[in-house]
Amino acid sequence: MAIGVFDSGIGGLSIHRALVDRLPQADFVYLADQKHAPYGDRSGEEIVELTRQGCETLFEAGASLVVLACNTASAVALRRLQSTWLAQFRKTYRRPVNVLGIIVPTIEAATGLPWEHEAERRGEKIEKLDVIGVFSTVATARSRVYEIEIDKRRQDIAVFTEACSGLADMIEQGAAREDLSAKIKGHVDSLRIRIGRYPDRAILGCTHYELVADLFREHLPAGTPLIHQPAPVSKALADYIERHPEYTIGDTGARTFLTTGEPRTQSALIEAFWGAPLTFAAVASSQAA
Repeated sequence: MAIGVFDSGIGGLSIHRALVDRLPQADFVYLADQKHAPYGDRSGEEIVELTRQGCETLFEAGASLVVLACNTASAVALRRLQSTWLAQFRKTYRRPVNVLGIIVPTIEAATGLPWEHEAERRGEKIEKLDVIGVFSTVATARSRVYEIEIDKRRQDIAVFTEACSGLADMIEQGAAREDLSAKIKGHVDSLRIRIGRYPDRAILGCTHYELVADLFREHLPAGTPLIHQPAPVSKALADYIERHPEYTIGDTGARTFLTTGEPRTQSALIEAFWGAPLTFAAVASSQAA
């Protein structure tokens, strides 16, 4: 048994690293759906189906829990899979399995409130708004998940999401830093123009963006707090496992990295982030989507 970590590509490694640091004895299987990346410009139905296939592959590889280390999959597919497919899959496998996302702990980190909290609607004028900028894929922006869920909990926070079309794919393909920097600067400037000023805080709402967080810092005003996803997600998962001992996560510290795409050593960006070369193996043919 193991913890499965799923992303369309390499971005989920930012979450995976935090999970490994938090749960060093657990066994992990990471799956990158690089054959179908990027997800951000795909339709909702495509995202749901590809995410389902990825989860099934990870369950077949021994995972009892799957973490969707992808904002797009979490925003678009998670609720559908939990409410429709997962119950029947549990009956088929006859063992406890579950799929978890990364948006809930991110919302909790952004609002400072538990997910269960909902603000009382008083209709009072808010004197000072805390403006949060969210940098995300097109599909995540289209879902409006951050606007909707933060507004439920905090009336004093205004959320503006900037859809960064193509940025995740540039990171996935190992684009030059100067090209990534120019792309990110364009989106920071675009968000500033839409808001009328820079945001007070920013969420990196795509796990790929965590790999180039320094470039976001470079183009935002000095000292702008970034809400990073890895730390709150890893804490939330550790807490969940403690509350749910029925999920077996292994205890040998095994690490497996799979891809639906071409088996290969990942880009220089990933080598720098991971601290060593990282090679993905092919998904077994019986598990391939």
